[in-house]
Amino acid sequence: MIENVLWIAVALMVLSSVIPTKRGAKYLVGGVGWIFFSVHWAYQPVHYIEISDYFNVVLTLAIAAFCLFMAHNMIREYREPSISGRGGDIDIVLMVTSATAIGSLFYFPFANIPALNQWLISNVTNATAGLLTFLGYNVDSTWHKITYNGYTVQIILACTAIESIALFTGLIISINAPFKRLMSAFMISVPVIYALNIVRDAFVIVAYGDQWFGPESFEIAHHVIAKIGSAIALFVIAYAVMRILPELLDMIDGLWQMTTRHVRNIVRKS
Repeated sequence: MIENVLWIAVALMVLSSVIPTKRGAKYLVGGVGWIFFSVHWAYQPVHYIEISDYFNVVLTLAIAAFCLFMAHNMIREYREPSISGRGGDIDIVLMVTSATAIGSLFYFPFANIPALNQWLISNVTNATAGLLTFLGYNVDSTWHKITYNGYTVQIILACTAIESIALFTGLIISINAPFKRLMSAFMISVPVIYALNIVRDAFVIVAYGDQWFGPESFEIAHHVIAKIGSAIALFVIAYAVMRILPELLDMIDGLWQMTTRHVRNIVRKS
C-alpha cells in the first residue's frame, strides 16, 4: 500500500512538471503530489523505530514536514495565483518539484523493482570485482557478494551510489541552462560519482579482507573512512557543479531563504 502512495506521488510530480506554467492545474497536481510524498516519508519512522535508529526517525519526519510545506506553497498558488512578491518563491518551488520528480524517477525504480535492483547491484559488484582483479587481488564473487581472504562483503543498494546519482541528475536536469553547461555538469558529477563509488567499495573490501584495522576493520573502513571520504568527494563535486551551474546555487539559496522566512513568520505569530 505504501509503495502505491510513493508511485502516485512521483507520477503527480512528473505530471505537474510537464503541465504548462500558465495552467492552474500545474500547482494543484504538484501540491497533491507533495502531500502523497509526505505520507510516504511520514510512514518511514515505523521501520526506523523498530531498529532503534532515532536519527532517521527525526530525519524522515523532517522530510515529511518539508513536503507539506512545499504542498502548501503550490496549493496556495493554485487558489490565489499571481500574488505580488510571491513569484520568486513559486519559481523555486516549481524547480524543486521538477528536481524531486526527476530524481525520484531515477532512484525509486531501482529501490522498488527487484529486477532493476538486482541488475544495478550486479553491475556494481562485477565492476568492483573487476577493479580488484586488475589490481592483483584474488577475489571470488557472486552477483551481490565479494569474498577476499575469506572475508565476504555483500553489496546492497546503498553501495551503488544510486542515491547521489539520482540527486545530482534531478538537480541538473531541473535547471534552465544551456545544454552544453548541463552536459558539463552531468559529466563531472554522475560518472565521477559512479567511478569513485567503485573505488570506495574496493577499498572497504581490501581493508576488511586484509584486516587493516583489526577486528573492527569493516566498521572503521565502511562506517568511518569511506563515509568521510564520500562526504568530501560529494562536497567537491557539488562545488564544481555549482561553478558550472550558478543557477543551482541560486535555487538552493532561494529555497533556504523561503523556508527560513516562513519559519520566522510562524515563530512570530506563535
